[in-house]
Order: sequence, then C-alpha cells, then structure tokens
Amino acid sequence: MKLKTLILLIALVFMGCNAVDTKVSSQTSNANHAPQQQPNDGVKRVTSAELDELMKQGKVFVVDVRNQTMYDAGHIRGAKLIPFGEIANHLNEFPKDKQIVTYCS
Repeated sequence: MKLKTLILLIALVFMGCNAVDTKVSSQTSNANHAPQQQPNDGVKRVTSAELDELMKQGKVFVVDVRNQTMYDAGHIRGAKLIPFGEIANHLNEFPKDKQIVTYCS
C-alpha cells in the first residue's frame, strides 16, 4: 500500500512540476491576455486565490519540493519543505484527511 502511495505521489509531483502551461489562442488582437487552459495531464491545479482559501480553511497540506536554498529564497507561508528526492522518506508526514498541494516554482 505504501509503495502505491509513493508511486502516485511521485508521479503527481513530477507531472505538476514539469507540465507546460498552454494558452488558448485569441481571435482578437487586443492587449488582453488570453485565458489559460488546463493541461490535459490529469493533475488538478489550483490558483493562488483558491490555495489561499483552502489554506485558510485548513483543507490542504502544502509541500515545496524544491531544495533548501530555493525554499530559503522564498516560499509559500506554511509550506513544508520536502525536496522531491526525499519524498519517500517523509510519507508518514502526509495527512490522509487533507488535499496535498505540491509546488516547485
């Protein structure tokens, strides 16, 4: 069971960190930005506003998967630093009753 959880977690982090955001092409030539389209990779994304609300409600566990230097340079307040290569060593720290949100940039 732990192996399946580990594989799923690593896959989600990898896909989320390597996904390329795409833009919907605009029919008009105005200066406004086109709305973003979600990549079709099965990974749910949340906006910063959605994440802020989820954090206020205590519904998420936020994990920064970068290294210590990058984390120290700036991170989401309340995020737990668990570098990508160390996730397997920290599985017991992931709550089972909250949505897990990872980020790497």
